[in-house]
Amino acid sequence: MNRAIAVVGPTGSGKTRLAIELAKRLDTEILSADSMQFYCGMEIGTAAPTVEEQAEAKHHFVGILQPNEKMSAGKYQCAAREKASELLEQGRIPILVGGSGLYISAFVEGLFDGPARDQAVCNRLQAEAAVQGNAAMMKRLRAVDPDYAAQLTSENDLVRLIRALEVYEITKRPFSDWHREHQETLQPWDVTQVALQWERPILYDRINRRVEKMIALGWREETQRLIDAGYAKDIHRLKALGYQEMAACLRGERTLEETLGATQQHHRRYAKRQLTWFRANKKIHWLPAEDKQGIEDYLDETAALLSNR
Repeated sequence: MNRAIAVVGPTGSGKTRLAIELAKRLDTEILSADSMQFYCGMEIGTAAPTVEEQAEAKHHFVGILQPNEKMSAGKYQCAAREKASELLEQGRIPILVGGSGLYISAFVEGLFDGPARDQAVCNRLQAEAAVQGNAAMMKRLRAVDPDYAAQLTSENDLVRLIRALEVYEITKRPFSDWHREHQETLQPWDVTQVALQWERPILYDRINRRVEKMIALGWREETQRLIDAGYAKDIHRLKALGYQEMAACLRGERTLEETLGATQQHHRRYAKRQLTWFRANKKIHWLPAEDKQGIEDYLDETAALLSNR
C-alpha cells in the first residue's frame, strides 16, 4: 500500500508550518495541493511558502505555472501521484498540504469524470435547474442515485449535481456505479489526513491579520505587476481571493481600507466553505491548534509510526 500524509484545513490555519515540521521529522518533501499556489508571480496574495520555508523543506508544485496557464484536478492527480511515488521509491513518505479539497480528494481517492459529456443534455439540465431550482434537481438525483447525492455537501454544488444527472441520462446507470468501478481499478493510497482545529473567532482573527500582513508585504504592488504583465483577465478567471478587489483598488474604484475589509470578508467566507468540505471527511484527524504540546506529541508519534511501517 502506498503511503502519504495530507495536511489539510481552511486558509490561515497553519497548514504550511505543520507540514514543514512533519517533513523535517520524516526527512521528506512536500507536495502543494493549493490550487492558487501553482501560479508564479502570485506568492503574496496566495500566501505561498516563503523562500525560507521552502529551504526548511522542499516544496513541489509551487509557482510552476504562469497565470494564463491552466491546471485541473485531473492533471494534478497524475503529476502529484507520480512525484509521490518517486519519493516512496527513495524511502520517503510524501506530504501533501493545501486547502483545495478537490485537489486533495483527487490524490487520495482518484478523480473520475465518467463517460464522455453530452453538452446538449448538460445545457438542458442547466436550463431546468434555472427554472425549477437546485432543491428540485437534488430531489431528482436522490431518486436515481442516492449514494452520489449523499456525497454532495450542498444542493448548491450544481456543477457536480448536473454532471451526475447527465451521466444517468446518457448511460442509464448511476454516477456512483461508475465511481465504484473506477475505484476498483485505481492504485490505492493509504493517506493519513490531519488538520488544525481553531475556535472560529480565533481563526477569523488569524485570517484578518494575515490579509493585513499580505498588504504590508507588497500585495498591492504584486497585483500591479500582474496587470502590467497582461494577466488582468487571468486574475478574474482564476478567482483568486482578493486579487479582483485589489485590481479595483488600483483602478481607483475603492480605497485600500475598503479593499482590506472586503478581502478579509472573502477569506473568512472561503474558510467557512473549506471547513464545511473538510468536516464532511470523517478520516481527518483534527488537532486542537492551541495545544502546542499535543501537536508536538502527535508529530513525533506520527513520524515514529510511519517511519517503522
